[in-house]
Amino acid sequence: MDIMKIKIENFEGPFDLLLHLIRKNKMDIYNIRIFEITNQYLEHLKTMKELDLEITSEFIVMASTLLEIKSKTLLPKIKNEEEDENPELSLVEKLIRYRKFKGAAEFLKEKSLYNGVVFSKKPEIIEEPKTDKNNEDIFKNITMLDLYNIYNNLIEQMKNKMNESNVSNMSKTIEMDRYRVEDKIVYIKELLDNKKVYKFNDIISECESKIETIVTFLALLELIKDKQVKVLQENSFEEIYVERIEVDE
Repeated sequence: MDIMKIKIENFEGPFDLLLHLIRKNKMDIYNIRIFEITNQYLEHLKTMKELDLEITSEFIVMASTLLEIKSKTLLPKIKNEEEDENPELSLVEKLIRYRKFKGAAEFLKEKSLYNGVVFSKKPEIIEEPKTDKNNEDIFKNITMLDLYNIYNNLIEQMKNKMNESNVSNMSKTIEMDRYRVEDKIVYIKELLDNKKVYKFNDIISECESKIETIVTFLALLELIKDKQVKVLQENSFEEIYVERIEVDE
């Protein structure tokens, strides 16, 4: 005795069922044959009811919408009659919107399958490098005295590369800053108050250390930026003059 096979697709809603019927009948979503779709949709609802499956109100509302559209296509259109909202056009727009979101949901579902996936590296066989026969005899005929002499020579070479004089003279304390940019700005302005133009070398020559020279140079840059002084040089590598800018300038 042959067993009857019954296959009912699981649809998430009425729009899912409609899209299935449109694909099954190879229809264009913008040109739906409403007669075929309505009849097939009602047949699906009838099958679900016979199998005692729950039919939600959404499926029933969609069935009534299809029947309304089908009835309007059968009735003759009266001229000059005010047209209400086109239910078929509204249905197509909802179908297109549903298909777009359904496609996005399927795309995200596919991407979520890779979430948390661990890709492991296949085991690798590391071959032992081949030894050179010449390296095997590198310590041949070398005595302990030879090794000692080689070691001493290496230590001596390392000591010769070290600058021990600088290490011994290096201060072990951190001195406080003796020079400040603010103080040097006042100093340069006082010089230019007594003499409008000053040689740059004369200003730098008064510095006692490298750090004082740097601080003085930074102070001069601040004065130039604030447009209190300007520097002049006729040609490259010639004397640089520092000149005070008058208020009128």
